[in-house]
Amino acid sequence: MNRYSYKNDPAVPPFPDGHPIFVFDAECVFCSGWVKFALKREREAKYRFLAAQSKVGRALYRHYGLDDRDYETNLFIEDGRAYVRSEATIRVVAGLGFPWSICRLFLLVPTKWADALYGFVARNRYRLAGRTATCFVPTPEVRSRFIL
Repeated sequence: MNRYSYKNDPAVPPFPDGHPIFVFDAECVFCSGWVKFALKREREAKYRFLAAQSKVGRALYRHYGLDDRDYETNLFIEDGRAYVRSEATIRVVAGLGFPWSICRLFLLVPTKWADALYGFVARNRYRLAGRTATCFVPTPEVRSRFIL
């Protein structure tokens, strides 16, 4: 898909996209923990976070042909380009700065293999970490980093 293709999709509500955006399953303890991990380590505060369960999150999932009811993949949008599955996760981690930037080497692993591992973890995420009855709620200190 073309960069910023979501801007031409009337089903996707306008949202601030001047920063890289990580769309995540806010009901998944594993995914929410991952967001907390990124918030603690990302020194530049360049990432924005968006719950997949939100109106914009669901619309973006549909736009990119993803299931908007079963959030088995993260979605990462950077410079208007969408990344999913292992590539999304690797790019987010690599963007956290050194030493995490070394993770960029994982982009050399064949996508088929990396996505197979990602898929295993994603399918079992609730079994591994659990599920919350409510979505992740950012603290006042980091609320500005979230698209609500």
